[in-house]
Amino acid sequence: MRATPGRLWLVGCGAMGGAMLRRWLASGTQAADVTVIDPAPRDPVPSVRLLPAPPAEDAPETMVLAVKPQQLGATAGALPAPGTLVSILAGVEGATLQALFPDSVVVRAMPNLPVAIGRGVVALHSDRDDLALRSAMTGFMAPLGLVEWIDSEESFDAVTALSGCGPGFLYRFVDALADAGAALGLPADQAARLALATVEGSALLAAAAEDGPAALADRVASPGGSTRAGLNVLDEGGALRELMRRTLEASRDRNAAMAREAREGGPK
Repeated sequence: MRATPGRLWLVGCGAMGGAMLRRWLASGTQAADVTVIDPAPRDPVPSVRLLPAPPAEDAPETMVLAVKPQQLGATAGALPAPGTLVSILAGVEGATLQALFPDSVVVRAMPNLPVAIGRGVVALHSDRDDLALRSAMTGFMAPLGLVEWIDSEESFDAVTALSGCGPGFLYRFVDALADAGAALGLPADQAARLALATVEGSALLAAAAEDGPAALADRVASPGGSTRAGLNVLDEGGALRELMRRTLEASRDRNAAMAREAREGGPK
């Protein structure tokens, strides 16, 4: 299977769209097959055709919508209907997209920022129960990282909160871990390096381990030791789990609100 399912238009080339494009090109997608449509791209890819508006030519086989959700209404009217429409717009439901592109196969995608290095997560959903479509889209997204199909679109808000927003939460944790190290007397720059390397190595180890993260935490923590003393603080009253639950709920609820705004034509 080729890396890109036919000609590809990328509509919007911001941080996420640009990261995805670079990974596709690095994995074998031909630059000649790609057109970027963006009047003001953040970081243009020199080898790819860049246009400020859709060209007057036949619609591509695949079009990836990577504009801001609030730009969808103004953008969609100028676009032809591709064979397959892939949308990474948070909170914009499949029914809304299908109404705008009734002749296209619609696939929702939720990538996260680590797709830039091929270690991201891409959640996919389509109302069509089509094995050929799933195979093609899985192959298309595979260079970006882990690809997971979500059977129920109602779960997309939760997936967005967990893996789409998750990197932001993890970066905040790394920053807090470094600040805590600095508060204990370490130089701030050294604490930042130690915190980042600790999280990086621990995540790689967890990904390769047979045991889950909870078991790994217990393996590090010997009875009566210093790790156990710290874990006791994190575990007290289930405070950390409650904090993460409320964090994801806030992101999920905001995603659902954006979906309502998209259905109703804008924020109220």
